[in-house]
Amino acid sequence: MHSPSSRLVAAVLLVCFCMAGAPARRTPAASKRTTNARRRIAAMTLREKVAQLVIVPFYGEAPNSRSREYAQFVRLVRETGVGGMVLLNRVPKGVVRRAEPYALAAFTNRMQKLAKIPLIVAGDFERGPSMRVEGATPFPHAMAFGATGDPSTSRYMGEVSAREARALGIQWLLVPVADVNSNPDNPVINIRSFGENPAEVSAHVKAFLEGAHGSAKWPVLTTVKHFPGHGDTAIDTHVSLASAGGDRARLHSVELAPFKVAIANGVDAVMTAHIAVPALDAPDVPATLSAAILTTLLRGELGFKGLVVTDALEMGGVAKGFKSGEAAVRAIEAGADILLMPPDPLAAINAVVAAASQGRITRARIEQSLEKILAAKEKLGLNRQRLVDVESVGDSVGDPEALDRAQAISDHSVTLVRNEGSMLPLPREGVCFAVLQENARSPLGQTVIDELRKRVPQAVTVTVGTATGFDGPETTARFAGCARVVVFSFSTSGALPDPLRRFVAALAETKPVILASLGSPYLLRVFPGVKAYLTTCSNVQPAEISAVRALYGEIDIGGRLPVTIPGYAEYGAGIRLPATRPVP
Repeated sequence: MHSPSSRLVAAVLLVCFCMAGAPARRTPAASKRTTNARRRIAAMTLREKVAQLVIVPFYGEAPNSRSREYAQFVRLVRETGVGGMVLLNRVPKGVVRRAEPYALAAFTNRMQKLAKIPLIVAGDFERGPSMRVEGATPFPHAMAFGATGDPSTSRYMGEVSAREARALGIQWLLVPVADVNSNPDNPVINIRSFGENPAEVSAHVKAFLEGAHGSAKWPVLTTVKHFPGHGDTAIDTHVSLASAGGDRARLHSVELAPFKVAIANGVDAVMTAHIAVPALDAPDVPATLSAAILTTLLRGELGFKGLVVTDALEMGGVAKGFKSGEAAVRAIEAGADILLMPPDPLAAINAVVAAASQGRITRARIEQSLEKILAAKEKLGLNRQRLVDVESVGDSVGDPEALDRAQAISDHSVTLVRNEGSMLPLPREGVCFAVLQENARSPLGQTVIDELRKRVPQAVTVTVGTATGFDGPETTARFAGCARVVVFSFSTSGALPDPLRRFVAALAETKPVILASLGSPYLLRVFPGVKAYLTTCSNVQPAEISAVRALYGEIDIGGRLPVTIPGYAEYGAGIRLPATRPVP
């Protein structure tokens, strides 16, 4: 077992070190960027100024110039003059469709050529650019990095993310996640967080920033989110407004700790959360629209001088309570600089222009935000070169060394929480496998099946899900001849549909079950009767490979839980199990 107390002391000391020292003084280069921004602002109309505060979504495709979609981008980029774009994925029928890298780079170039002022292009790259782009380095979720206990792994992800993003035409990383996941029932943060310990989360946040900012060749903007901390919530803010409890003392010692470290270490932007914080403002006011949180706390108490960007304004946490235009105005009033993905960009721009014309928002307030945006674009070098070399994308994206290191990080994150009767490592005979499938179209689990067949071609491997003909007893009977059964789950929230829960519970009554959670580590709470339990804290493809390697004793298992599993395992728990076989 690991020693949580020794790691906690070391991590707390590290946070103290991270926060030591005064913020850097304004450099001559920064002063010049500000002067240049002010000169440009003086020549802009009010509408042009407001449009620069808006970021619109795109999908990394390359629509032809005759298409309706392309015409829409022409209107937004060339005619309206929005400030930038953010890369998202289409998700047809629940399956993520990632961008093709060359098409993505070509499209960003095309849009940059249309823009009067260079576009800032953002990517929500919590697992590196591979989260949105095919062929990029597939890093696991943040909690897997927390399970390694090694912040240098996060530094490396920062380095690779910056390099790959810039090669693709993306200059703004909407990462790292600074949320402290102290609520096991959190349905939306969970494994997106580095863990529940503020000091260790802070150490990984700091390391990522160091990596991302480490190369002058690949300059990027970085972002910590979701301010003032989304880890102690139980509602998905994509759906509706969540609320975070705790008094101010707890907020400062837990939720705000990683944000303080990020600010002390030069983070460029802070993203807001669509959560109410009754300790700071009214219980129905999202932080995104709260001056008490964005101006008094973030700007005033914490001294942050960079960009404040809203979380996506199309999310239910704001959109259910406010129309696009009113939400945009209130966000600017609260202290936001950038409006991310308002559901109706033109309505948002019109509303802010009207508010400024009527005196609700001063023009000086808009220019204050715009000055920072234009200075950031110049800092990124976009005024000198806004295009990327499409032909050389493959030289920087998904190189073999990065792929190997991402797999190694995933291997090191595997955490064995329970191993009754020495269930692991697995023997070659007598073991059957069940792959839980929540979406029949999802590729999750296919890599597990492929890896199992490499080792035991004749093994009984059953995909179990409501869409695959699951009918309870008959499916359970398929495992009658098995001495033990390994169940693979890919849930990232610690919850499963009732039919899958019933299946695993029924199976555990008749067979020794080994549960491999390729996702949320909290799943043990749902199936406390399993004989062995391991987690990868991620469901990406490298995690599937790591899980099978660990089950067969091909890699050392040495991860430790970056969270507490209430009633079953303490923070820092993890059984070390040395490798007994080579990787085939």
